[in-house]
Amino acid sequence: MEQKNINNKIFAIPEKIINAMIKDGKVRKGITKANFFMFFHFYFSHYIQYQTANFQKRIISYLDINNDDLFVVAFRGSGKSTIVTTAYPIWSILGKQQKKFVIIFCQTKIQAKQHMMNLRTELENNEILKNDLGPFKEESLEWGSQSLVFSKINARITIASTEQSIRGLRHNQNRPDLLILDDIEDIASTKTRETRDKTYRWLKSEVIPAGDKNTRLIMVGNLLHEDSLLMRVKEEIEDKKINGKFMFFPLLDEKDNCLWKGKYSTKKDIILEKKKIGNEISWKREFLLEIVPDVDQVIHKEWISYYDEADFPEVKEIEDILISIDPAISKKESADYTAIIAGAVTIREGEYKLYILPNPVNKRLTFPETFNICKELHDFYLKEYKCDPLFLIEDVAYQKSLVQMLEDESFYAVGVPQKSDKRMNLALVGSLLQRKKILFPKKGCEKIIEQILNFGIEKHDDLADAFSIIAIGSIHNRPNNFKIL
Repeated sequence: MEQKNINNKIFAIPEKIINAMIKDGKVRKGITKANFFMFFHFYFSHYIQYQTANFQKRIISYLDINNDDLFVVAFRGSGKSTIVTTAYPIWSILGKQQKKFVIIFCQTKIQAKQHMMNLRTELENNEILKNDLGPFKEESLEWGSQSLVFSKINARITIASTEQSIRGLRHNQNRPDLLILDDIEDIASTKTRETRDKTYRWLKSEVIPAGDKNTRLIMVGNLLHEDSLLMRVKEEIEDKKINGKFMFFPLLDEKDNCLWKGKYSTKKDIILEKKKIGNEISWKREFLLEIVPDVDQVIHKEWISYYDEADFPEVKEIEDILISIDPAISKKESADYTAIIAGAVTIREGEYKLYILPNPVNKRLTFPETFNICKELHDFYLKEYKCDPLFLIEDVAYQKSLVQMLEDESFYAVGVPQKSDKRMNLALVGSLLQRKKILFPKKGCEKIIEQILNFGIEKHDDLADAFSIIAIGSIHNRPNNFKIL
């Protein structure tokens, strides 16, 4: 047997055992069937170019000793896909776990086809694996198209894309007992809430129900959005809504230590890798696993201006108090938050400024609760600033009824027309921020700033919407014909 990349110094395995495995096929098969670590390092040694890192050992160990669901986020080039979606499915069938029906999902049919080719190559051309545990190739129409069928042990690996339906799939009497999802999201598919919801529904209504009581679910990928599928799963694990293990491995940890010293032995190696990537956003997203806005970021950090308490205008200088509202429909956990933002308008020597006031409302509220908060805010600001506030509410659908209810209380309330594209609404505000016409307090508006800077990747954008409303609404006339801009 060829001793390719099998080294006791690297894998900390007694030399006596290694020699016995190399010389004796029965010993080798017995150990590799019982231990995924040994299976991978013997039969997939051609993938191993560097010393196995501790984080890789953790992934391998969890795949081996547990049948719990596993979710892995690791940096690009970490070997996660080789371990989880190439070697593990084969071992899960040939090894001690004895899985009978494995389905591997890729995002597109092209990716699924490529992954099928990778699996076929190993099973047809990996001589050591084939001699020990094969032969595998069957004279069957199913071999290599979308499935690999192991007729001798009544098992199957099927590759599918997220575009395909898998409802009711079985292999003989077996429903899928291992489901693997490999990088099923990208920037485009996580950009809108609609597509993120679609992917989540697909997982919950198509993928998971395809399995059975003891079916194992495994996902590998990257964090592309605060509300991506992996982030939703992570949140569900933390809230104990589902069971499973979430593993997170950036190239550099919190102390700037490299997780794979075998591949990047010096800081120079990391610098060279970063230069090769050439793009700061890609480096942070792919290697440091930071969730960052795409290149089409709407609002930039350098546009944000702040005011101190000493800079805040005196009551007599305040021309207007504006309160913008982006109301949600329900208090269900899946619902949006109601967002309410207040701001003070001044015009000094003809120069307009909007001071965003601290501590906006951002919570799930019923319609009556929203209305009651509006009444409380009206009374507070009327007393505090001697100014009858103007309520600004997006002029769409049911939200018009809130305008009517406030007007029935003799409050000033107007509907603010907005474009259907939320990104465009926020973009219209950009020039006001750049010209320092809108200022934020140094404390108390962190969530608003976070949402407008990270628009498109934040899980919620209710405060960003309310901010667009107050900024765009500030250029409208009040009922008394006072021109703010």
